[in-house]
Amino acid sequence: QVQLVESGGGLVQAGDSLRLSCAASGQTFSSLAMGWFRQPPGKGREFVAAISRSGASAYYADSVKGRFTISRNNAQNTGYLQMKSLKPEDTAIYYCAVNARGTSVRDGDYFAWGQGTQVTVSS
Repeated sequence: QVQLVESGGGLVQAGDSLRLSCAASGQTFSSLAMGWFRQPPGKGREFVAAISRSGASAYYADSVKGRFTISRNNAQNTGYLQMKSLKPEDTAIYYCAVNARGTSVRDGDYFAWGQGTQVTVSS
């Protein structure tokens, strides 16, 4: 099984950028599709972005398209979420997760999750 640890969250101003990291250990990271999800205060968990095993394909929620970029470095067993032009609406706990079957926008398809990292965007 794979262990995931997110990092890079923090408090930023609207319009700022932030990069989240997801460090993987255990199961071979390159064999797993990866996704990012978030849970805003008082709301349920929602899809943010997903990337295929090789990094050749990526998918984004409409709310972040054009602002966020998902990537991965399989040699370093690490995934990333580069966030630009952050808005207060992006405030949430961000989670990374992995999927052995393939890239998916459904959180139920992911079998391992990190502990989450808090992103707070002030206006």
